[in-house]
Amino acid sequence: MTQAGSTRRLQLSELEELCNDAYESSCIYKDRTKAFHDKHIVQKSFVPNQRVWLFNSKLRLFPGKLRSRWDGPFVVVSVAPHGAIEIMNPQNGKTFKINGQRLKPSVDGLTDGQLIESLDLVDVDYDYASNGLP
Repeated sequence: MTQAGSTRRLQLSELEELCNDAYESSCIYKDRTKAFHDKHIVQKSFVPNQRVWLFNSKLRLFPGKLRSRWDGPFVVVSVAPHGAIEIMNPQNGKTFKINGQRLKPSVDGLTDGQLIESLDLVDVDYDYASNGLP
C-alpha cells in the first residue's frame, strides 16, 4: 500500500510538472503572437481639417469585385490621444467617433469621379479574319 501511495504521488507531481510546462509554453506563444501583431500595426497620425477615407467593414457581406472598401472622404474634427478620432461627413454635417486604425489619409488634388487616364483596349490594326476569329 505504501508503494502504491508513493507511485501515485510521483504520478501527481509529474502531472503538475506537465501542467506547468503547458502553461509556460502558452505564455511564450501569447507573447510571440502579441509581438507579431504589434509589429504590424502602423502608427497613423491625423490633424484637424484633414481629409480621410473610412474603411467599410460591412462590405464583407456583399463584396463586389470593383467595389471600393473605402467610404468618404471625411474631414477630421478632433483627435484624441488614445487613438479615437472624430470625423465629419461633409455632405450632411454629421459627426461621429471611430478608431484611427480604420482611417487612411486622402490624397488632395483628386475629386470624386475625376477621370485620371483613359485607355482604349481595341486594336484597330489587328486582322481578326486572317487569324480565324469572327
